[in-house]
Amino acid sequence: MNVGFIGLGAVGGKLAGSLLRNGISLSVFDLDGARVQDFVQRGARDGGSAAQVMQYCDVVITSLPSPAASAAVLDEMMPHIAGKTWMEMSTTDAAQIVAQAQAVAAAGGRAVDCPVSGGCHRAGTGNISIFAACDRLTFEQVLPLLTIMGRRVLHTGDVGTASTLKVMTNYLATANLLTCCEALVTMKAAGMDMATTYEAIRISSGTSFVHETESQLILSGSRDVDFTMDLVLKDIGLFQRIAEENGVPLEISPEIIRIMKDGQARYGDRAQSDRIIERLEEATGLQILADGFPQELVDDEPEERGYEVGRGLGRA
Repeated sequence: MNVGFIGLGAVGGKLAGSLLRNGISLSVFDLDGARVQDFVQRGARDGGSAAQVMQYCDVVITSLPSPAASAAVLDEMMPHIAGKTWMEMSTTDAAQIVAQAQAVAAAGGRAVDCPVSGGCHRAGTGNISIFAACDRLTFEQVLPLLTIMGRRVLHTGDVGTASTLKVMTNYLATANLLTCCEALVTMKAAGMDMATTYEAIRISSGTSFVHETESQLILSGSRDVDFTMDLVLKDIGLFQRIAEENGVPLEISPEIIRIMKDGQARYGDRAQSDRIIERLEEATGLQILADGFPQELVDDEPEERGYEVGRGLGRA
């Protein structure tokens, strides 16, 4: 099977790397030619363009920064999609991916809505989680690829359900980041030791995936989680739209959007998301730092083949 991968950025490059590392015949394309050449030097084929990748490959995976980018790439691939499978791993708009999947089916192809969740560092080791939405037969056909790129794979139902769930998880992660920032700054103001504060949260009911990853980067001063404020705002904006379309009067979500927009205005569209703590540092004159924390996240869980999860299916 010839597999194509389009979009070799922070997440896509790591997912594609897992495929290449595990012996998959891979053709790649990215607007950044240096990224393509890096993969070519490791044994991948230069795909040339999005259209050429789809023309050459049986399955094409995309990991792109926005719904607009996804739409543009799919338009290029559509003339060659008959009999092929398109796997969309970007975080995108659920209504858009449903319409795109319908267009792909009408052209004789198959579409899989399969975003990832769990941090860029886990994408690099094949230990990230994947939501996959499509019919069951298509899911079973692409599952061998999904279990190379991810540890836990959840079949969520029809196309669109995976993207809906993904923006929900990113909303929760952003809310947790902001509460971690407020907790750390408040404890610093109260005279608590920051390393002790980190450990108190970690071993308590207040802990979370976000705390155990991003709080470390905040405390080390790195503040580089490899996820930028513009991407956060895209994802939480998509979640807010889902709520509005379904008549849910959210109260916390609009405030989270306001805070992140303020951070973006202060630090730049592409500022790292965990720099949001600097708003509170500036307001209080405090520095939220501690010795002994890493400059980058490393996944210390050994790589292993993934598996499908769900009720009665896989390990927790």
